[in-house]
Amino acid sequence: MTSSTTPFSAYHVDNNSGNNYANSVKKTKVFHGPEKVIDIALQFASNAENKIDACVDHTRPSLIVKIREIKKAFRATRKRGVKLKCITEITAENVSFCKELLTSIVDELRHLDGIKGNFYVSEREYIAPAALHEKGKPSSQVIYSNMKEIVEEQQYIFDTLWNKSISAEDKIKEIEQGIEPEYFRVINDNEEATHILTDLTKHAQREILFLLPNDKSLTRIDRLGIFDHLIDKCNEGIKGKGEDMIQVKIICPLSDANLNIVNRILRNTTGTSNNIRIVNGSDSSFGMVIVDNTKFLKAEIREPEAEQFSEAIGLSFYSNSKPSVESYKLFFELLWNEHTTNEQFKLSDKMQKEFINIAAHELRTPTQAITGYSELLAAEPENGKMFVNPILRNSKRLQRLSEDILDVTRIESQSLKLTKEEFDLNDVILSIVGDYRSLLLDNENNANLNIVYEPKSIIVNADKGRIAQVVSNLLSNAIKFTTKEKGTICVMAEKDSEIIVGVKDTGQGIDLEILPKLFRKFATKSLSGTGLGLFISKSIIEAHGGKIWAENNSDGKGATFSFSVPITQ
Repeated sequence: MTSSTTPFSAYHVDNNSGNNYANSVKKTKVFHGPEKVIDIALQFASNAENKIDACVDHTRPSLIVKIREIKKAFRATRKRGVKLKCITEITAENVSFCKELLTSIVDELRHLDGIKGNFYVSEREYIAPAALHEKGKPSSQVIYSNMKEIVEEQQYIFDTLWNKSISAEDKIKEIEQGIEPEYFRVINDNEEATHILTDLTKHAQREILFLLPNDKSLTRIDRLGIFDHLIDKCNEGIKGKGEDMIQVKIICPLSDANLNIVNRILRNTTGTSNNIRIVNGSDSSFGMVIVDNTKFLKAEIREPEAEQFSEAIGLSFYSNSKPSVESYKLFFELLWNEHTTNEQFKLSDKMQKEFINIAAHELRTPTQAITGYSELLAAEPENGKMFVNPILRNSKRLQRLSEDILDVTRIESQSLKLTKEEFDLNDVILSIVGDYRSLLLDNENNANLNIVYEPKSIIVNADKGRIAQVVSNLLSNAIKFTTKEKGTICVMAEKDSEIIVGVKDTGQGIDLEILPKLFRKFATKSLSGTGLGLFISKSIIEAHGGKIWAENNSDGKGATFSFSVPITQ
């Protein structure tokens, strides 16, 4: 096709003659020259009777607005009742021009990512300015056709693109408010899916939910370094007072194949805030991760026994669609609640039975001793001094158990009351340490156990008796689990932005089975003790607005229990 030497506008006398020409002479031609292109566009607008559908790339909105003749022609066409619809790619650079298009030039404007090419179609005509052109200037050539087949074909293309596009108002809002556009991607590249998974977990801020399809999937994700990263992130959150601590929930079938990984996660997670929780799940055909209630990655499982994540998965689906994310999170939470409820029922039943056995033993031992020594005292009153001390010792033991049970009742009925006063914490700790040192000296089995404390005056406003109860509980606990030969217990107290007290021992450390539930009621693996002391301590500290936590020492010897309380309350 060659360029015409006759201007396109020469064919147009008025609307009727133009339409007659469009109906009588069927042709497709290419016209050259920027002026000719504008002339043809004006003629095309003038010939339209009911509608003009435009599809243009991101550079065209500015030209429609800036070229006075085009802008005027479109406005006049719209004023005649012709409906103008336009698809373009709305960007930060052209958003102001798109807003003007939407308000004063076209009837409807929609956005489509990456749209290429430019064409306009009316009832009978089609024009397509060349896509290659100098930036900021109109095209130097244009294709024109009034052939029915071409017009209908281009109309079909426009309608298809229109159905895939989104509202201009929504896209403009995304750009102006910095909202991430919604997407739903099907991913065939397993390496890309692996990268998305690691990137999602790396940048998570508040919450990660893992639904893993089989026991080996925990191993595959661990090989990507994801759990080590999350352990570090959780520990950093605790050291930073836990204000922005990330919460991680994992549903995964548990077995001997992944038990070491589960134990490592529990062992290396600082404190007992349950910021990484794992429940036993069932095998499934897919896995899923949901991050911060904003994005999810779902992957089909193709090779369940594969060693690497990228080798195990099939198709993956990645999206930030709010309805999809919320639906999958609801599904996850239903599964989580089902599994945790079952586990809690089993655990509660087990713990209550264990407590009844322990409490019966704890009550029976001092009661039997008191009864026995009382009978001896009655039979041998002349040896009274020999029997009085054991009677007093066992009476105090019985009293402590009764007080613990009463404290638990107060805590659960939310009637635990604090009587705050200003006092020197150093005096309280010195008194408790002195008492326990005396007890150790009186007990030959504990004679080599050393309690270390460097006195330091720290004024605090709190319930003196309750704080003393917590320190005593922690110190008693450390003595119980520390090797008696050359064992050491260090008591520390510091004042910075808050007051922190720690008790560090060189004992056997915290059992990994107990660690996640350490401060829960009845949690104990000891042959003696009810497991109420730490539960009561936690409630007392939290009533003061503080935190309590525990960790096994990094050198593998013993554990450290710590609590913090605010300076002013």
